[in-house]
Amino acid sequence: MSSMDEGYGPTWDSDDEYDNFIRKMNPPRIVIDNESSAEATIVRVDSANEYGILLEVIQVMIDLNLVIGKAYITSDGGWFMDVFNVTDKEGKKIKDEETLAQIEDYIRKSLGADSRYIPSRRRSVGVAAAADHNVIELMGTDRPGLLSEVSAVLASLKCNVVSAEIWTHKTRAAAVMRVTDEDTGLAVTDAERLERIRERLSYLLRGGDLSRGAAMAVSSGTATTHTERRLHQMMLDDGNYEQLQRQAPEQSQRPNVTVRNWNDKDYSVVTIRCKDRSKLLFDTVCTLTDLQYVVFHANIDAKDNQAYQEFYVRHVNGSPMNTETERLRVIQCLEAAIERRVSEGVKLELCTTDKVGLLSEVTRIFRENSLTVTRAEVTTRGRMAVNTFYVRGSAGEAVDQKTIDSIRQAIGQNLQVKGQPEPPEPQKKESPTWFLFANLFRPRSLYSFGLFMR
Repeated sequence: MSSMDEGYGPTWDSDDEYDNFIRKMNPPRIVIDNESSAEATIVRVDSANEYGILLEVIQVMIDLNLVIGKAYITSDGGWFMDVFNVTDKEGKKIKDEETLAQIEDYIRKSLGADSRYIPSRRRSVGVAAAADHNVIELMGTDRPGLLSEVSAVLASLKCNVVSAEIWTHKTRAAAVMRVTDEDTGLAVTDAERLERIRERLSYLLRGGDLSRGAAMAVSSGTATTHTERRLHQMMLDDGNYEQLQRQAPEQSQRPNVTVRNWNDKDYSVVTIRCKDRSKLLFDTVCTLTDLQYVVFHANIDAKDNQAYQEFYVRHVNGSPMNTETERLRVIQCLEAAIERRVSEGVKLELCTTDKVGLLSEVTRIFRENSLTVTRAEVTTRGRMAVNTFYVRGSAGEAVDQKTIDSIRQAIGQNLQVKGQPEPPEPQKKESPTWFLFANLFRPRSLYSFGLFMR
């Protein structure tokens, strides 16, 4: 509650009250322009500025499946003024009236006085209960067949996966999964059962690496953090960026990230050059925000499959990056954020009637065919399951057509392949002399791969 204090103006019981007051006095203004550019729809956003507001706007756009080709950002003087050039996924202007109305409505709601941006990071990884589902967060050492094992454990505990997003990067895996009780279709609320879920998954994730297992906790309340942002936060907290090996730029296709200080203006200038891809701007701004840097100005451009991003930032305490250690950490975190969403492997899309245990069944088939999932997105739309998997061989090799045919035979023709699998290697004809020689020196031991037993 605010009050008048002896004629000196209103006082506020909390920063949230003051922020809401500022928002009400300065409501956001969103202008959508489809006339000025022949190639893109232009979205202009003016609003009172606050920490994290840029990420809010970008998050709305990616949730509406918009592609940001260019952006000009400025927020000096407490006012946020941004211009975004956006298209649909086919690179066309947004002409659908419903989508145009959603852009304006969702941005206005996201920035309005009734919204509440939550910059704090939930640091516990575990199981949280919402009204109609449980949110399970997992962080552990990646290995072939891990998603299959996790799915099998959940199925054995009578938990149905209604949505999930799984990322892997280097040796680590992170997942945010939403599950329901198999019998009721609602959230699991029994404390003992939630504890069993936590114990089984913690044991599974630890494997042989006790030093970097998953520290899981059971809590109640609705998870409010955007799923993809939460995955970035989990990997950042895990120190995933520290595993990157530094390589000379000319020897690597990795992103080129530099940081320099503009001392006259007390800005640190972060410059990124890399291959363009979907949601790239969200990933970089998300990382800067979670590292507690405020973007005051930015110039974003993507052309000919290459992206250029330049950010003028300060830490939330008002200072630029003053040490080499700080600059190196920002560079490593941005490189990791860019790389961890890069799609590795063949893309498989499955759209089929949803059923309990579907994810466990599909990932078991992948595992039986020596495939490992590098990234996955699992969703449920009404009675249909819409799942996307990126897979490769358990040893990191490319997937051949023979393997694709095998899993399609097991799963069904609803499985669509995006991208070209490797053709099978031609059979070599061996001469009788070579065949006899090879068999004389053939090892007599057998090897099995990809099977983890306890």
